Amino acid sequence: MTTLPLDTDRLRLRLFGPADLDDLYAYQRLPEVARYLYRPPLTRERCEESLARRADGTGWTRDGDDLVLAVCRRDEPGVVGEIVLKLASARAAQAEIGWVFHPAFGGRGYATEAARAAASLAFGALRVHRLFARLDTRNTGSVRVCERLGMRREAHLVENDLDGDEWGSEYVYALLAREWPARAV
Repeated sequence: MTTLPLDTDRLRLRLFGPADLDDLYAYQRLPEVARYLYRPPLTRERCEESLARRADGTGWTRDGDDLVLAVCRRDEPGVVGEIVLKLASARAAQAEIGWVFHPAFGGRGYATEAARAAASLAFGALRVHRLFARLDTRNTGSVRVCERLGMRREAHLVENDLDGDEWGSEYVYALLAREWPARAV
């Protein structure tokens, strides 16, 4: 893999550590964050469990292996969100990308900037052939991030999952490694 952290103009992407608990819990506990994740807000205990697993990272060899990166502003302390790369198929070199950010830091382009850095990592050092994102159709912010990355909408899955007691629909966006250089700017 590549050496972490990854730096962009304004951000640093790095592995999570135990000191990140308060920042992680600050956004993972919010109902407005969980509403598009098809799960309830996380408790502090679940955040602690998640941090313990994230700090070690995983390999990048088996289906389900993932890399969860804390997104921090380079000029200020604290975690503002996270980027997830999950190996969906090792054989087909396909990975899923996702992001979760504290709403207080929305509208500043952080998700796009961090996702662009993660996509470069995926297509470069991680040797991914196809990168895809699955998102709730109501999540217009994430739709815009996918489109800014140059991903194409490949599917609209209608009422394919339960969001609490309601059916939720998803979009699938994707991009191939050979398409990335033209969109990486």
